[in-house]
Amino acid sequence: MKNFGYTLQPDRQIDFDRNERRVLDYLKEWEPSVNQCVACGSCTATCSAGQFSDFNIRSVQTFLRRGEVNKLKTEIRKCMFCGKCQLVCPRGVNMRNLILSLHNAIERLGI
Repeated sequence: MKNFGYTLQPDRQIDFDRNERRVLDYLKEWEPSVNQCVACGSCTATCSAGQFSDFNIRSVQTFLRRGEVNKLKTEIRKCMFCGKCQLVCPRGVNMRNLILSLHNAIERLGI
């Protein structure tokens, strides 16, 4: 076969049916303010952990909505619980409680 200098890339689309939705359902029950988030980025801009590491709170919300629990577990461990995100949130999302509830949900659901 002739080499044309490029290869086919693997498929990057997300299969929502295979991803875990129980964590989001648990979180909606224990921290209802998760539904208020509009992904404005204010939390990420003020995050202390984001200044010292590659932590991104918006990616936590994205992984949660997509049901990508493995990526979510690694990301929430980086949070320093400083609370700056909660102070600047225009919608009043309780991000500290959200992160703590995520830890509890993953532990209780055995994921």
